[in-house]
Amino acid sequence: MKKNRHICASAAKLLVTSLLFCATIPQVVLAQSNFPNKPIRLVVPFPAGGATDNIARPLQNELLSTIKWNVVIDNKPGAGGNIGADIVAKSLPDGYTWLMASVGTHGINLPLYTQDGGKMPFDPIKDFTPITLVAELPNVLVLNPEWAAKNNINNVNDLIRYAKANPGKVNMASSGNGTSIHMAGELFKSMTKTFMVHLPYKGSPPAVTDLMAGNVDIMFDNLPSSINYIRAGRLKALAVTSAKRSPAFPDLPTIAEAANLPGYEATSWFGIVGPANMPSDILNKTSAELMKAINSPSVKEKYLAMGAEPVGNTPTQFAAYIKNEIAKWTKVVKDSGAKVD
Repeated sequence: MKKNRHICASAAKLLVTSLLFCATIPQVVLAQSNFPNKPIRLVVPFPAGGATDNIARPLQNELLSTIKWNVVIDNKPGAGGNIGADIVAKSLPDGYTWLMASVGTHGINLPLYTQDGGKMPFDPIKDFTPITLVAELPNVLVLNPEWAAKNNINNVNDLIRYAKANPGKVNMASSGNGTSIHMAGELFKSMTKTFMVHLPYKGSPPAVTDLMAGNVDIMFDNLPSSINYIRAGRLKALAVTSAKRSPAFPDLPTIAEAANLPGYEATSWFGIVGPANMPSDILNKTSAELMKAINSPSVKEKYLAMGAEPVGNTPTQFAAYIKNEIAKWTKVVKDSGAKVD
């Protein structure tokens, strides 16, 4: 009888221990089997209408139409993408918060913002879970057409000659400190030994608006946010910043060939990351579905039309890619002497 009471008491203790253990398991772990069972928040750290936003929306539509995943885009611009990225870095790693990362947030900003004792609000490697690289694209050097005509600027060499003859009189807009648009301009200034005034905006749309209005002179914009204005004649395109010409504008030279600047290259990329420590099954499921969406005919068609090249890779491959990008841009920031304005 005593033995039975001992067994019952032990069983009761085991049950209590099990219940206490389950109570301490984060909800993220318990909810994995039916992921996702609520909307997913995709933070875009730049304004609506810019290249980052334009890359995000075809993915959003494809995931909803094919697998019924409700992805809600939340634009949180500012500080070269750092404000939106920091929100995701500090979110629960339950798979319901994603960031549309960029070469700025996960390549350029770390060396740019930490120089001279500066600080970043997050670590682009330790505070995130890479999911997949979405797309790569060139930037394009665009000018206000009236300003270009007034100053007889018809090609890249004309711009270089004008900038050297008028140091500090050319205003160069960007989508924010640390963006590929900013760094494309800084690299150009460094390699051509010119001085142009950098004017950072909170994203491409307001910068492009001011460029078309004549409030600024030039910009190294992401191709998707300028492509329709170029085609409509509202912006004058001189060259692309990639190592090879863009299929969207095959007659447009690269800056390297147009100005005899071998080695000049400043391209952009965009990818999906989540907070650090995402559960492996949620990560793998998310990565697989995103890769399907990226490689779908609908998304491919939309990306190619805006001058972007769809990619899609594994979390491991994307993690290695991010590390390489940080190393690459650390050297560019150092060599160019770029600063946060």
